Amino acid sequence: MIPCLLVAAGSVAVAGCGASSTTGSAGAGSSAADIEHSEEAALKKQEAAEVNEDREMLSRIESKKREETAEENAKRLEAIAAAKAKKREQAAVRAAKHKERVAEANAKKREQAAEAEAKKKLEAATNGKAKANKPASTAPTSTTPSPTATTQENTTLQKANGSE
Repeated sequence: MIPCLLVAAGSVAVAGCGASSTTGSAGAGSSAADIEHSEEAALKKQEAAEVNEDREMLSRIESKKREETAEENAKRLEAIAAAKAKKREQAAVRAAKHKERVAEANAKKREQAAEAEAKKKLEAATNGKAKANKPASTAPTSTTPSPTATTQENTTLQKANGSE
């Protein structure tokens, strides 16, 4: 019995080898196709990953460039604003100095006018005292009418002198 079993086991083993060799060559052909297909799929995955990496890198570069451009624009606008503020400040200083000069000129004019008025009043007061010290009449009064005087003037003069 044992030799039968051995023969039976040997035939099964031979049958298994034969079956495996037949399916092995077909399996080897399909395995090569599977391997080639999996290699292509891996290559495609790797290329897709590289493309995604490149896209991300490009996105980061573009983002950085936009940020730098925004910073440059902000600095430029800040410089422009500072220049405008400086111009406004200088204009305000000039306007203040101009106002001050105008105010000083007006004050000087008022002072000169006040001095002139005081001088006039002083002269008038001095002239008034001088007139008070002088005789009332410095010009001679004439009772004789001038030859060119009209008749009415003559009559008025005569009435004033008391001769009618």
